Amino acid sequence: MIRYIPAAIFSASLFFSSSCVQAQNDRFAYAITDINKGGSGWNALRKLDLQTGQYSQVLLNGTDNALAVYDAASKKQLSFQPDARYGQLLQTPFSTGVAAAAYDKKNNRLYFTPMFVDQLRYIDLKTMKVYYVTTEGFSGQGNMHNDEGKVITRMVIAPDGNGYAISNDGNTFIRFTTGKKLKIEQLGSLVDDPSNNGVSIHNRCTSFGGDMIADDAGNLYILSARNQVFKVNTETKMASHLGAVKNLPANFTINGAVVDADGALLVSSAVDDNSYYVVNPADWSSLRYSSNSEVYRSSDLANGNFLATPKQQVRPELQNVQVSRVFPQDKFAKLISVYPNPVTNNNIVISFNNVPNGEYTIELTDVLGRNVMQRRVTVMGDDQTQTLRLESSNAKGTYLLRVVDRDLQAVFNQKVLVQ
Repeated sequence: MIRYIPAAIFSASLFFSSSCVQAQNDRFAYAITDINKGGSGWNALRKLDLQTGQYSQVLLNGTDNALAVYDAASKKQLSFQPDARYGQLLQTPFSTGVAAAAYDKKNNRLYFTPMFVDQLRYIDLKTMKVYYVTTEGFSGQGNMHNDEGKVITRMVIAPDGNGYAISNDGNTFIRFTTGKKLKIEQLGSLVDDPSNNGVSIHNRCTSFGGDMIADDAGNLYILSARNQVFKVNTETKMASHLGAVKNLPANFTINGAVVDADGALLVSSAVDDNSYYVVNPADWSSLRYSSNSEVYRSSDLANGNFLATPKQQVRPELQNVQVSRVFPQDKFAKLISVYPNPVTNNNIVISFNNVPNGEYTIELTDVLGRNVMQRRVTVMGDDQTQTLRLESSNAKGTYLLRVVDRDLQAVFNQKVLVQ
């Protein structure tokens, strides 16, 4: 879109510092819109040129009953019998409307799930054929559920090549692979960062709906329909509230979000068809993103750009060191496990499975690097456990658990979330 934005927005004080900026490749976004201008059916796919603001014609009419669809595993065309209750409704690609889509740049696919159909689907953007994953449900919540909290409204492809999806209420967190062998994994529920000050990821009034992007370090960012921003760590599943997007109109709800070519965010609304907005991720301020063309309401946006994060400089003395020596903590990554994680009763259990016999030291530090606990353990069997009991004063927070061998080499580390 042609931007009528003051020149000051391009200053380093408003956007990222030079150490944070990286080139973004995609200068477009796929947009889920209605077939008709001003509609709210979320049944059409268009492509939006982020430089000119022009939308393409409809690339896919997602409610076309005559459109052939295929099985994702066998690649054979699917045939259906009308549903006894819903007729043909569940069989068309966008059927009950789509609010969660993610662009897989590597495979040139657009993954999506209809709002009330428990199935992962994708469009091969080269052939425009649509494929359904028929071997298993996507969320496990079933079709046409009447609980809006269960609806999947946030989806993105992260730098690790996996797709991630999150329900409105944050209780369903899904990871799926995007290669030849597609696998869907249920990760459980998101947990609130203790520092969220009452703004919960599970709260209907603040945190339902919206869209999700990823940064180049693999973290996820939810921008809710009520314009709240959360950062999600995919390892701990912790959702940290970062604040609210500022300067949006009172009736504007964020429903789609992508990273643009300049490293800022472009957000769309499903209810406001006056404009999209550019959001500065440095302080979550926003400015109107104007266009000479008409704006379509959009329930979701998707492209392949990631939010840039500052890059740490490698110390000169380590630049020529072998990776195995710089990161020895991976040595027993498959032999030691920590559970439960998150911790709910202040007891952390460390399991040693086929670890070489000998003396080890378990170290627990907080996010500031301060030593919380240290425990020496002698491993003498193939399957041995050690329990750490945290005092109540240490409760709630994120910790780093390390296991060090007798040569003072870290052989394992794991982030641990205590609720």
